[in-house]
Amino acid sequence: MAGEIPPSPPEIVSSLKPHLFRTSPSFRLRSPSLNSLRLHRVFDLFDRNGDGEITSEELCLALDRLGLGVDPAELSSSIASYIPPGRLGLDFNSFNSIHRALGEALLDADGGGGEVEEEEEMREAFKVFDEDGDGFISAKELQVVLGKLGLPEGRTIDRVQLMIGSVDRDHDGRVNFLEFKNMMKAVDVQSA
Repeated sequence: MAGEIPPSPPEIVSSLKPHLFRTSPSFRLRSPSLNSLRLHRVFDLFDRNGDGEITSEELCLALDRLGLGVDPAELSSSIASYIPPGRLGLDFNSFNSIHRALGEALLDADGGGGEVEEEEEMREAFKVFDEDGDGFISAKELQVVLGKLGLPEGRTIDRVQLMIGSVDRDHDGRVNFLEFKNMMKAVDVQSA
C-alpha cells in the first residue's frame, strides 16, 4: 500500500457503497462555501486527541455524532489508501483529498453552486441547529448541537448565550434564518 496512488472518485464511490453512509435529512456532505479554513476546523474537530491525524476510529465517532451511521470496517477499508505511509490516520492534506473526491463523485460538484442551491444548503444547515423546527435557534438548541460535537463552548449556557448575542441583530435572544445567513456570509468573507 505504501506509495500507492489514491483511487479516483469513481473507485472511491464504489468502495464506499451506497449503504455506508446513512445521512440524516438535514446533513449535506458538501457546501459550495466550505473553504479550506472551514475544512481545517472540521479536521480539528474530528482529530479528538490533537495529534494532527484522524484515525478511522476518530472519523467513525465524529460521523456518528453528526447523525451518520458508518460501518467501521468499511470506513477503515475505504480510507486506507489515503493514509500516508508510516501514519496511523489521515493528515489534513489526505482528508482534504477525500473531501474533494467525494464532493466531485457523489454530489456532481460543479464548483459554482448557484444562489438557489446555496440558499437551500443554508436552510438545511439551519435545520441542524433548529431542532424543534420553530424557525429560530435558541441558546438551548445551540448548546445541544455544540455538545453533540464535543465542543467546549457548549458546556455553559452563559457562553452559548454570548454566542447567540453576537449574531442576534433584533435582540430577541434567538437567531432567525436571516441572522444565521448573514453570519454565514460574514464568515465566508472573513475567511476568504
